[in-house]
Amino acid sequence: MTAHGKLLDQILRGSSDANTDFASLCALLRRLRFQERIKGSHHIFTRDDLPEILNLQPRGHLAKAYQVKQVRSVILEYKLGRETERE
Repeated sequence: MTAHGKLLDQILRGSSDANTDFASLCALLRRLRFQERIKGSHHIFTRDDLPEILNLQPRGHLAKAYQVKQVRSVILEYKLGRETERE
């Protein structure tokens, strides 16, 4: 399993929301075809085919737990995890 696959599995299980590396989470979202725009410390992720906007901020080198939950919710709602398996 790739690093992206392991991170996706960790996010979907919800096993360590408070210990998710921010840079890895951003890389996973880019791999899921989200466009990233950075304004200050805010990393804003959008996709043309989704109405959701993910606005993430790091806490040190980790992602905020509630934002990891938001990412999980979007991945599950739109069934986005399958896209990483094709690459």
